[in-house]
Amino acid sequence: MKRTLLLSFLFLVSLNAWAQKPAAPADAITVIRAGVLIDGKSDTPRRDQVIVIRGNRIESISEASSFKAPANANTIDLSRATVLPGMIDAHTHIFLQGEDPAEGGYDVQLLNYPIAYRAARASVSARRALEQGFTTIRDVETEGAGYGDVGIKRAVNEGIIPGPRMFVVTRAISTTGGYPLEGYAPEITVPKGAQLIDGPVEARKAAREQLDNGADWIKVYMTHRSWMDRNGNLQSQPTLTVEEIKAIVDETHGWGKKVACHAYNGIGLQRALDGGCDSIEHGLELTDANIAQMVKQGTWLCPTMSVYYSHWADENTAEGKRDRKRAEVHGASLNKAYKAGVKIAFGTDVGGFSWSEPIAQEFPYMVKFGMSPMDSIKAATSCAAELLDMSGQIGVIAPGALADVVAVNGDPLRDVGVLKDVRFVMKDGKVYRSELK
Repeated sequence: MKRTLLLSFLFLVSLNAWAQKPAAPADAITVIRAGVLIDGKSDTPRRDQVIVIRGNRIESISEASSFKAPANANTIDLSRATVLPGMIDAHTHIFLQGEDPAEGGYDVQLLNYPIAYRAARASVSARRALEQGFTTIRDVETEGAGYGDVGIKRAVNEGIIPGPRMFVVTRAISTTGGYPLEGYAPEITVPKGAQLIDGPVEARKAAREQLDNGADWIKVYMTHRSWMDRNGNLQSQPTLTVEEIKAIVDETHGWGKKVACHAYNGIGLQRALDGGCDSIEHGLELTDANIAQMVKQGTWLCPTMSVYYSHWADENTAEGKRDRKRAEVHGASLNKAYKAGVKIAFGTDVGGFSWSEPIAQEFPYMVKFGMSPMDSIKAATSCAAELLDMSGQIGVIAPGALADVVAVNGDPLRDVGVLKDVRFVMKDGKVYRSELK
């Protein structure tokens, strides 16, 4: 008992120490000397650059050879590092922890874990994202934790806990029979991981409720479970009808916000596109017609590759065969979409795998399936910023942008895997990690 109390005390002290770091004064000047600068938008890096930050905004970028630092500037020497904009993960789940099936899997969270416990774990997940150089995230639903993401976002914004800038979707929306918990006796009412609706009226009302309670985006599940058919093809259960998704999109767009659609393939994915969704999440198997429609409509793809290439079920089981089929078609779909000019934003589905794993493991998969290293970096910087309607504010190192800056040893254009080991993190002009030598 004493040990538990001591560990709890030390954890709270640690969080408090992070929260109490004073923010930079509005007129404070910080100078960062960058050995190599990847600015998030340009196609080629620049060497020996100086970034001048005033308060929480980038004021200028110039050549080191002609720069003279102001007398009152705080200088940060990253001259032996590669410097990039703070990265953006556009598909996270801070309320998920990659639960082990042997310990109860997904269901145990909703059945056994109090919301306060889940919120405490989510706070640690937020900190973990920031420590890895992801200064902004789009967190795509709380998985039964209600509007907990709105609370975590507020705590971050108020400096109570450390974490990335957050765009939240709250509860997400699916239909009856379209989301767990499942498989319990029909006479037992169990909690569900999403808000379930049936019909356009309920769909619109659910969107209104979530927007009214702080959702920055609305997320909709357009497909649910998937399986292999007798011919070896991947099939996915469709959920919302076109009329239901159109009601949600119409309502959400009326609020000036956007709709993310979880869709694997098939009928549900086509309904998502026909309904006017703004982003396809996962998109495991995209047809040529799907891709052409996405290009025409400007629909984003957030592919979340890495989560589908690990933790497979045994290959001799139906689930294991499905897992391998998902991986087989997913890489080919990303390759086709990229070549066709579909807009791609970086997202990982972290929470679907453990937050103890590196979030940036996504980059090597994007490159493996055809993206250039620079384009994979842009997907996590300026492109993701565009998806979030934050172009010029985040995801770039440019005058006027927020001072979100990260740095790594090595060259990510030669080995994109070095982004798994971020050693310097600044968000809003405030340094949260500095371990470069």
